[in-house]
Amino acid sequence: MGQSPSTAVTSPEPYHRQIHFSSDDSVGDGARDYTAYIPDECLAMIFHFLTSVDRKRCSSVSKRWLRVDGESRYRLSLNAKAELVNRVPSLFSRFDSVTKLTLRCDRRSMSINDDALILISLRCSNLTRLMLRGCREVTEIGMAGLARNCKNLKKLSCGSCMFGVKGVYTLMEHCNFLEELSIKRLRGVDDGVSTEIVGNGVVSVSSSLKSICLKELVNGRSFEPLIIGSKKLRSLKLIRCLGDWDMMLETMGKLNPGLVEVHLEKVQVSNLGLRGISKCLKLETLHVVKTPNCSDLGISDVAERCKMLKKLHIDGWRSNRIGDDGLIAIARNCPNLLELVLIAMFPTGLGLEAVVSNCPNLERLALCGIGTVGDAEIKYIATKSVALKKLCIKGCPVSNSGIAAFGFGCPNLVKLKVRKCRKVSGEVVQWLREKRGPRIPASAIDENRCQVSQPLAAIVTR
Repeated sequence: MGQSPSTAVTSPEPYHRQIHFSSDDSVGDGARDYTAYIPDECLAMIFHFLTSVDRKRCSSVSKRWLRVDGESRYRLSLNAKAELVNRVPSLFSRFDSVTKLTLRCDRRSMSINDDALILISLRCSNLTRLMLRGCREVTEIGMAGLARNCKNLKKLSCGSCMFGVKGVYTLMEHCNFLEELSIKRLRGVDDGVSTEIVGNGVVSVSSSLKSICLKELVNGRSFEPLIIGSKKLRSLKLIRCLGDWDMMLETMGKLNPGLVEVHLEKVQVSNLGLRGISKCLKLETLHVVKTPNCSDLGISDVAERCKMLKKLHIDGWRSNRIGDDGLIAIARNCPNLLELVLIAMFPTGLGLEAVVSNCPNLERLALCGIGTVGDAEIKYIATKSVALKKLCIKGCPVSNSGIAAFGFGCPNLVKLKVRKCRKVSGEVVQWLREKRGPRIPASAIDENRCQVSQPLAAIVTR
Protein backbone atom coordinates (compact mmCIF):
# COMPACT_ATOMS: atom_id res chain seq x y z
CA MET A 1 0.00 0.00 0.00
CA GLY A 2 3.00 2.31 -0.55
CA GLN A 3 4.21 2.01 3.02
CA SER A 4 7.29 -0.09 2.36
CA PRO A 5 10.32 1.17 0.45
CA SER A 6 10.88 -0.17 -3.02
CA THR A 7 14.63 -0.53 -2.44
CA ALA A 8 16.54 -1.93 0.48
CA VAL A 9 17.84 0.61 2.95
CA THR A 10 21.24 -0.07 4.49
CA SER A 11 21.38 0.06 8.27
CA PRO A 12 23.33 2.95 9.75
CA GLU A 13 26.81 2.26 11.02
CA PRO A 14 27.19 2.14 14.81
CA TYR A 15 28.10 5.50 16.35
CA HIS A 16 31.60 5.72 17.73
CA ARG A 17 32.31 8.54 20.19
CA GLN A 18 35.52 10.27 19.32
CA ILE A 19 37.54 11.64 22.21
CA HIS A 20 40.33 14.03 21.47
CA PHE A 21 42.97 14.45 24.13
CA SER A 22 45.05 17.53 24.45
CA SER A 23 48.78 17.21 24.61
CA ASP A 24 48.80 19.52 27.65
CA ASP A 25 49.17 17.86 31.07
CA SER A 26 49.52 14.50 29.37
CA VAL A 27 50.69 11.37 31.13
CA GLY A 28 51.31 9.23 28.10
CA ASP A 29 49.98 8.51 24.58
CA GLY A 30 48.08 11.78 24.48
CA ALA A 31 45.84 10.91 27.48
CA ARG A 32 44.92 13.85 29.69
CA ASP A 33 45.77 13.84 33.40
CA TYR A 34 42.38 14.63 34.96
CA THR A 35 43.93 14.72 38.47
CA ALA A 36 45.50 18.01 37.48
CA TYR A 37 42.08 19.63 37.99
CA ILE A 38 41.84 18.37 41.60
CA PRO A 39 42.78 21.12 44.06
CA ASP A 40 45.72 20.48 46.34
CA GLU A 41 43.45 20.50 49.39
CA CYS A 42 41.23 17.74 47.97
CA LEU A 43 44.24 15.70 46.86
CA ALA A 44 45.69 15.95 50.36
CA MET A 45 42.38 14.78 51.82
CA ILE A 46 42.47 11.75 49.54
CA PHE A 47 46.00 10.95 50.69
CA HIS A 48 44.81 10.86 54.31
CA PHE A 49 42.67 7.79 53.51
CA LEU A 50 45.69 5.84 52.23
CA THR A 51 48.17 3.71 54.11
CA SER A 52 51.81 4.73 54.50
CA VAL A 53 52.88 2.30 51.78
CA ASP A 54 50.30 3.63 49.32
CA ARG A 55 51.28 7.21 50.08
CA LYS A 56 54.89 6.42 49.29
CA ARG A 57 53.84 5.00 45.95
CA CYS A 58 51.65 8.00 45.18
CA SER A 59 54.46 10.41 45.98
CA SER A 60 56.47 8.95 43.09
CA VAL A 61 53.76 9.62 40.50
CA SER A 62 54.65 13.26 39.84
CA LYS A 63 56.37 16.25 41.36
CA ARG A 64 53.02 17.74 42.34
CA TRP A 65 51.94 14.61 44.19
CA LEU A 66 55.32 14.50 45.90
CA ARG A 67 54.87 18.09 47.09
CA VAL A 68 51.25 17.62 48.24
CA ASP A 69 52.14 14.45 50.11
CA GLY A 70 54.95 16.20 51.95
CA GLU A 71 52.87 19.23 52.84
CA SER A 72 49.97 17.13 54.15
CA ARG A 73 52.02 14.55 56.10
CA TYR A 74 51.40 15.27 59.78
CA ARG A 75 52.61 11.95 61.22
CA LEU A 76 56.14 10.64 60.64
CA SER A 77 58.06 7.64 62.03
CA LEU A 78 61.83 7.51 61.54
CA ASN A 79 64.62 5.07 62.24
CA ALA A 80 66.64 7.18 64.66
CA LYS A 81 70.12 5.88 63.88
CA ALA A 82 73.13 8.18 64.12
CA GLU A 83 73.32 8.68 60.35
CA LEU A 84 69.86 10.25 60.35
CA VAL A 85 71.46 13.60 61.13
CA ASN A 86 72.77 13.84 57.55
CA ARG A 87 69.27 13.57 56.12
CA VAL A 88 67.48 15.91 58.49
CA PRO A 89 67.66 19.07 56.30
CA SER A 90 66.34 17.43 53.13
CA LEU A 91 63.86 15.20 54.96
CA PHE A 92 62.14 17.96 56.90
CA SER A 93 62.28 20.36 53.97
CA ARG A 94 59.84 17.98 52.32
CA PHE A 95 57.81 17.11 55.45
CA ASP A 96 57.50 20.59 56.89
CA SER A 97 54.06 20.11 58.51
CA VAL A 98 54.84 17.22 60.86
CA THR A 99 53.09 17.47 64.25
CA LYS A 100 53.44 13.83 65.42
CA LEU A 101 56.95 12.37 65.32
CA THR A 102 58.34 8.96 66.34
CA LEU A 103 62.09 8.41 66.67
CA ARG A 104 62.95 4.77 67.23
CA CYS A 105 66.33 3.04 67.36
CA ASP A 106 67.09 -0.63 67.99
CA ARG A 107 69.49 -1.90 70.61
CA ARG A 108 72.25 -2.88 68.21
CA SER A 109 72.63 0.56 66.61
CA MET A 110 73.88 3.89 67.85
CA SER A 111 71.05 6.37 68.10
CA ILE A 112 70.92 10.07 67.28
CA ASN A 113 72.65 12.41 69.72
CA ASP A 114 71.79 15.80 71.20
CA ASP A 115 72.82 17.74 68.10
CA ALA A 116 70.56 15.67 65.85
CA LEU A 117 67.58 16.00 68.20
CA ILE A 118 68.04 19.77 68.45
CA LEU A 119 68.31 20.01 64.66
CA ILE A 120 65.08 18.04 64.27
CA SER A 121 63.33 20.24 66.83
CA LEU A 122 64.33 23.34 64.86
CA ARG A 123 62.67 21.88 61.77
CA CYS A 124 59.53 20.76 63.68
CA SER A 125 58.53 23.83 65.64
CA ASN A 126 54.84 22.82 65.44
CA LEU A 127 55.43 19.43 67.05
CA THR A 128 52.65 18.38 69.45
CA ARG A 129 53.43 14.67 69.98
CA LEU A 130 56.83 13.04 70.32
CA MET A 131 57.79 9.42 70.93
CA LEU A 132 61.40 8.47 71.72
CA ARG A 133 62.39 4.80 71.79
CA GLY A 134 65.94 3.58 72.36
CA CYS A 135 67.55 7.00 71.87
CA ARG A 136 70.38 6.24 74.30
CA GLU A 137 72.74 8.97 73.06
CA VAL A 138 70.31 11.78 73.94
CA THR A 139 71.05 13.57 77.23
CA GLU A 140 69.35 16.34 79.18
CA ILE A 141 71.12 18.84 76.90
CA GLY A 142 69.20 17.53 73.89
CA MET A 143 65.95 17.53 75.87
CA ALA A 144 66.54 21.15 76.87
CA GLY A 145 67.05 22.12 73.22
CA LEU A 146 63.94 20.21 72.23
CA ALA A 147 61.90 22.00 74.91
CA ARG A 148 63.05 25.44 73.82
CA ASN A 149 62.19 24.82 70.16
CA CYS A 150 58.96 22.83 70.58
CA LYS A 151 57.02 24.72 73.21
CA ASN A 152 53.67 23.49 71.88
CA LEU A 153 54.42 19.88 72.79
CA LYS A 154 51.36 18.20 74.35
CA LYS A 155 52.34 14.53 74.53
CA LEU A 156 55.71 12.94 75.29
CA SER A 157 56.41 9.20 75.39
CA CYS A 158 59.92 7.95 76.00
CA GLY A 159 61.32 4.48 76.61
CA SER A 160 64.78 2.95 77.04
CA CYS A 161 66.45 6.38 77.02
CA MET A 162 69.35 7.65 79.12
CA PHE A 163 68.60 11.32 79.81
CA GLY A 164 67.07 10.49 83.21
CA VAL A 165 64.73 12.46 85.40
CA LYS A 166 66.70 15.65 84.88
CA GLY A 167 65.95 15.58 81.16
CA VAL A 168 62.23 15.14 81.84
CA TYR A 169 62.10 18.00 84.33
CA THR A 170 64.09 20.20 81.96
CA LEU A 171 61.50 19.63 79.26
CA MET A 172 58.68 20.30 81.73
CA GLU A 173 60.23 23.66 82.55
CA HIS A 174 59.67 24.97 79.01
CA CYS A 175 56.70 22.96 77.67
CA ASN A 176 53.84 24.57 79.55
CA PHE A 177 51.20 22.85 77.38
CA LEU A 178 52.32 19.27 78.02
CA GLU A 179 49.26 17.15 78.91
CA GLU A 180 50.38 13.52 78.62
CA LEU A 181 53.65 12.03 79.89
CA SER A 182 54.58 8.35 79.49
CA ILE A 183 57.94 7.06 80.71
CA LYS A 184 59.16 3.47 80.37
CA ARG A 185 62.52 1.97 81.34
CA LEU A 186 64.17 5.34 81.74
CA ARG A 187 67.79 5.19 82.87
CA GLY A 188 69.60 7.69 85.06
CA VAL A 189 66.78 8.32 87.55
CA ASP A 190 68.09 9.94 90.75
CA ASP A 191 66.28 11.10 93.87
CA GLY A 192 68.84 13.84 94.50
CA VAL A 193 68.05 15.46 91.18
CA SER A 194 64.32 15.59 91.89
CA THR A 195 64.94 17.13 95.32
CA GLU A 196 67.10 19.83 93.76
CA ILE A 197 64.47 20.58 91.13
CA VAL A 198 61.73 20.83 93.72
CA GLY A 199 63.82 23.34 95.62
CA ASN A 200 64.08 25.49 92.49
CA GLY A 201 60.31 25.47 92.03
CA VAL A 202 60.35 23.79 88.61
CA VAL A 203 57.50 21.44 89.49
CA SER A 204 55.02 24.29 89.58
CA VAL A 205 55.13 24.53 85.77
CA SER A 206 53.43 21.12 85.42
CA SER A 207 49.97 22.58 85.92
CA SER A 208 48.82 21.39 82.46
CA LEU A 209 49.62 17.68 82.95
CA LYS A 210 46.51 15.49 82.82
CA SER A 211 48.01 12.01 82.40
CA ILE A 212 51.17 10.39 83.81
CA CYS A 213 52.27 6.81 83.15
CA LEU A 214 55.42 5.39 84.79
CA LYS A 215 56.41 1.88 83.77
CA GLU A 216 59.32 -0.36 84.75
CA LEU A 217 61.41 2.30 86.48
CA VAL A 218 64.15 1.30 88.89
CA ASN A 219 63.48 4.30 91.10
CA GLY A 220 60.32 5.94 89.82
CA ARG A 221 59.84 7.76 93.10
CA SER A 222 62.01 10.53 91.65
CA PHE A 223 58.85 11.63 89.85
CA GLU A 224 56.80 11.96 93.03
CA PRO A 225 57.18 15.78 93.10
CA LEU A 226 55.93 15.92 89.51
CA ILE A 227 52.87 13.81 90.32
CA ILE A 228 52.03 15.79 93.44
CA GLY A 229 52.61 19.12 91.72
CA SER A 230 50.30 18.34 88.79
CA LYS A 231 47.08 19.95 90.00
CA LYS A 232 45.07 19.02 86.90
CA LEU A 233 46.11 15.37 86.88
CA ARG A 234 43.26 13.04 85.90
CA SER A 235 45.02 9.75 85.09
CA LEU A 236 47.89 8.07 86.96
CA LYS A 237 49.44 4.71 86.04
CA LEU A 238 52.21 3.09 88.10
CA ILE A 239 53.33 -0.22 86.57
CA ARG A 240 56.21 -2.30 87.95
CA CYS A 241 58.00 0.63 89.56
CA LEU A 242 60.16 -0.03 92.62
CA GLY A 243 59.77 1.86 95.88
CA ASP A 244 57.07 2.46 98.48
CA TRP A 245 54.26 4.59 97.02
CA ASP A 246 51.92 4.85 100.01
CA MET A 247 52.99 8.29 101.22
CA MET A 248 52.90 9.74 97.72
CA LEU A 249 49.38 8.43 97.09
CA GLU A 250 48.18 9.78 100.41
CA THR A 251 49.59 13.24 99.65
CA MET A 252 48.27 13.13 96.10
CA GLY A 253 44.77 12.35 97.36
CA LYS A 254 44.79 15.53 99.42
CA LEU A 255 46.13 17.79 96.66
CA ASN A 256 44.58 16.22 93.54
CA PRO A 257 40.97 15.34 94.40
CA GLY A 258 39.96 15.50 90.72
CA LEU A 259 41.76 12.28 89.78
CA VAL A 260 39.56 10.06 87.57
CA GLU A 261 41.74 7.03 86.76
CA VAL A 262 44.33 5.15 88.84
CA HIS A 263 46.23 2.07 87.65
CA LEU A 264 48.47 0.24 90.15
CA GLU A 265 50.28 -2.88 88.93
CA LYS A 266 53.06 -4.74 90.74
CA VAL A 267 53.97 -1.79 92.94
CA GLN A 268 54.48 -1.56 96.68
CA VAL A 269 51.14 -0.19 97.81
CA SER A 270 49.12 -1.06 100.91
CA ASN A 271 45.76 -0.04 102.33
CA LEU A 272 47.32 3.28 103.31
CA GLY A 273 47.80 4.13 99.64
CA LEU A 274 44.26 3.05 98.80
CA ARG A 275 42.99 5.26 101.61
CA GLY A 276 44.75 8.19 99.94
CA ILE A 277 43.14 7.28 96.61
CA SER A 278 39.74 7.20 98.30
CA LYS A 279 40.01 10.97 98.79
CA CYS A 280 39.63 11.38 95.03
CA LEU A 281 35.85 11.57 95.07
CA LYS A 282 35.57 11.75 91.25
CA LEU A 283 37.40 8.45 90.72
CA GLU A 284 35.81 6.37 87.93
CA THR A 285 38.46 3.75 87.05
CA LEU A 286 40.63 1.77 89.48
CA HIS A 287 43.06 -1.06 88.66
CA VAL A 288 44.61 -2.90 91.61
CA VAL A 289 46.75 -5.56 89.95
CA LYS A 290 49.12 -7.87 91.84
CA THR A 291 49.52 -5.69 94.92
CA PRO A 292 49.62 -8.30 97.73
CA ASN A 293 49.61 -5.71 100.54
CA CYS A 294 46.13 -4.47 99.61
CA SER A 295 43.14 -6.07 101.31
CA ASP A 296 39.38 -5.76 101.72
CA LEU A 297 39.91 -2.83 104.08
CA GLY A 298 41.51 -0.65 101.40
CA ILE A 299 38.94 -1.61 98.76
CA SER A 300 36.16 -0.78 101.22
CA ASP A 301 37.66 2.67 101.87
CA VAL A 302 37.64 3.39 98.13
CA ALA A 303 34.08 2.09 97.71
CA GLU A 304 32.65 4.10 100.60
CA ARG A 305 33.96 7.44 99.31
CA CYS A 306 34.33 7.01 95.53
CA LYS A 307 30.67 6.48 94.69
CA MET A 308 31.20 7.42 91.02
CA LEU A 309 33.33 4.32 90.39
CA LYS A 310 32.50 2.73 87.01
CA LYS A 311 35.40 0.38 86.24
CA LEU A 312 37.17 -1.85 88.75
CA HIS A 313 39.92 -4.37 87.98
CA ILE A 314 41.32 -6.50 90.81
CA ASP A 315 44.06 -9.13 90.43
CA GLY A 316 44.44 -10.71 93.84
CA TRP A 317 47.56 -12.66 92.81
CA ARG A 318 46.12 -15.56 94.87
CA SER A 319 46.99 -13.76 98.09
CA ASN A 320 43.39 -14.23 99.34
CA ARG A 321 43.32 -10.76 100.96
CA ILE A 322 40.55 -9.32 98.78
CA GLY A 323 37.30 -11.23 98.75
CA ASP A 324 33.65 -11.00 99.73
CA ASP A 325 33.99 -8.03 102.11
CA GLY A 326 35.49 -5.83 99.42
CA LEU A 327 32.92 -6.88 96.82
CA ILE A 328 30.03 -6.30 99.20
CA ALA A 329 31.35 -2.79 99.93
CA ILE A 330 31.51 -2.14 96.18
CA ALA A 331 27.99 -3.43 95.73
CA ARG A 332 26.57 -1.23 98.48
CA ASN A 333 28.29 2.02 97.54
CA CYS A 334 28.92 1.92 93.77
CA PRO A 335 25.58 1.44 91.99
CA ASN A 336 26.97 2.95 88.74
CA LEU A 337 29.54 0.18 88.23
CA LEU A 338 29.79 -0.74 84.54
CA GLU A 339 32.83 -3.01 84.39
CA LEU A 340 34.23 -5.51 86.91
CA VAL A 341 37.27 -7.75 86.37
CA LEU A 342 38.24 -10.26 89.06
CA ILE A 343 41.43 -12.31 88.64
CA ALA A 344 43.08 -14.88 90.92
CA MET A 345 40.72 -14.24 93.84
CA PHE A 346 38.59 -16.45 96.07
CA PRO A 347 35.20 -14.74 96.44
CA THR A 348 32.15 -16.85 97.14
CA GLY A 349 28.66 -16.57 95.77
CA LEU A 350 27.84 -14.09 98.53
CA GLY A 351 30.09 -11.38 97.13
CA LEU A 352 29.21 -11.98 93.47
CA GLU A 353 25.49 -12.06 94.18
CA ALA A 354 25.77 -8.74 96.03
CA VAL A 355 27.46 -7.11 93.03
CA VAL A 356 25.00 -8.53 90.52
CA SER A 357 21.98 -7.54 92.62
CA ASN A 358 23.07 -4.00 93.56
CA CYS A 359 24.78 -2.92 90.31
CA PRO A 360 21.96 -2.98 87.74
CA ASN A 361 24.06 -1.19 85.09
CA LEU A 362 26.87 -3.78 85.03
CA GLU A 363 27.73 -4.36 81.35
CA ARG A 364 31.13 -6.09 81.40
CA LEU A 365 32.22 -8.86 83.78
CA ALA A 366 35.34 -11.04 83.77
CA LEU A 367 36.04 -13.94 86.14
CA CYS A 368 39.52 -15.41 85.64
CA GLY A 369 41.25 -18.06 87.71
CA ILE A 370 38.60 -18.10 90.44
CA GLY A 371 38.20 -21.59 91.86
CA THR A 372 35.20 -20.67 93.99
CA VAL A 373 32.93 -19.79 91.05
CA GLY A 374 30.86 -22.70 89.79
CA ASP A 375 27.60 -23.40 88.02
CA ALA A 376 25.43 -21.95 90.80
CA GLU A 377 27.13 -18.55 90.65
CA ILE A 378 27.07 -18.49 86.83
CA LYS A 379 23.37 -19.33 86.79
CA TYR A 380 22.68 -16.51 89.21
CA ILE A 381 24.57 -14.08 86.96
CA ALA A 382 22.60 -15.29 83.93
CA THR A 383 19.34 -14.78 85.79
CA LYS A 384 19.93 -11.38 87.39
CA SER A 385 22.33 -9.51 85.06
CA VAL A 386 19.86 -7.98 82.64
CA ALA A 387 22.24 -5.23 81.42
CA LEU A 388 25.25 -7.55 80.97
CA LYS A 389 26.74 -7.32 77.45
CA LYS A 390 30.16 -8.98 77.72
CA LEU A 391 31.19 -11.88 79.95
CA CYS A 392 34.55 -13.66 80.19
CA ILE A 393 35.01 -16.86 82.20
CA LYS A 394 38.51 -18.32 82.32
CA GLY A 395 39.90 -21.11 84.44
CA CYS A 396 36.77 -21.53 86.57
CA PRO A 397 35.11 -24.86 87.56
CA VAL A 398 31.98 -24.32 85.47
CA SER A 399 30.30 -26.94 83.27
CA ASN A 400 27.83 -27.09 80.40
CA SER A 401 24.99 -26.70 82.86
CA GLY A 402 26.18 -23.26 83.94
CA ILE A 403 26.95 -22.05 80.41
CA ALA A 404 23.57 -23.27 79.17
CA ALA A 405 21.89 -20.79 81.51
CA PHE A 406 22.77 -18.02 79.06
CA GLY A 407 20.35 -19.55 76.60
CA PHE A 408 17.55 -18.16 78.75
CA GLY A 409 19.05 -15.15 80.60
CA CYS A 410 21.09 -12.02 79.85
CA PRO A 411 19.01 -10.75 76.90
CA ASN A 412 21.56 -8.01 76.07
CA LEU A 413 24.58 -10.34 75.99
CA VAL A 414 26.66 -9.80 72.82
CA LYS A 415 29.90 -11.56 73.76
CA LEU A 416 30.57 -14.67 75.83
CA LYS A 417 34.10 -15.99 76.14
CA VAL A 418 34.88 -19.22 78.00
CA ARG A 419 38.45 -20.48 78.16
CA LYS A 420 40.35 -23.15 80.04
CA CYS A 421 37.18 -24.52 81.61
CA ARG A 422 37.63 -28.29 81.23
CA LYS A 423 34.06 -29.17 82.07
CA VAL A 424 32.68 -27.09 79.18
CA SER A 425 32.39 -29.05 75.92
CA GLY A 426 31.53 -28.14 72.35
CA GLU A 427 28.01 -29.50 72.64
CA VAL A 428 26.80 -26.37 74.39
CA VAL A 429 27.93 -24.26 71.42
CA GLN A 430 25.41 -25.68 68.98
CA TRP A 431 22.70 -25.63 71.61
CA LEU A 432 23.29 -21.93 72.38
CA ARG A 433 23.16 -21.06 68.69
CA GLU A 434 19.84 -22.80 68.26
CA LYS A 435 18.42 -21.40 71.47
CA ARG A 436 19.32 -17.75 70.89
CA GLY A 437 17.85 -17.76 67.41
CA PRO A 438 18.89 -16.37 64.02
CA ARG A 439 21.00 -13.57 65.53
CA ILE A 440 23.91 -16.05 65.57
CA PRO A 441 24.98 -16.66 61.94
CA ALA A 442 26.14 -20.12 60.97
CA SER A 443 29.36 -18.64 59.56
CA ALA A 444 30.30 -17.48 63.07
CA ILE A 445 30.90 -21.05 64.27
CA ASP A 446 34.38 -22.56 64.32
CA GLU A 447 33.90 -26.23 65.07
CA ASN A 448 37.59 -26.84 65.79
CA ARG A 449 37.81 -24.22 68.55
CA CYS A 450 34.12 -24.16 69.56
CA GLN A 451 33.61 -20.43 68.98
CA VAL A 452 30.34 -18.56 68.69
CA SER A 453 29.96 -14.91 67.67
CA GLN A 454 27.22 -12.32 67.55
CA PRO A 455 25.68 -12.09 69.98
CA LEU A 456 27.82 -14.73 71.70
CA ALA A 457 31.21 -13.75 70.35
CA ALA A 458 33.36 -16.65 71.52
CA ILE A 459 33.23 -19.86 73.47
CA VAL A 460 36.62 -21.54 73.58
CA THR A 461 37.30 -24.79 75.42
CA ARG A 462 40.78 -26.10 75.94
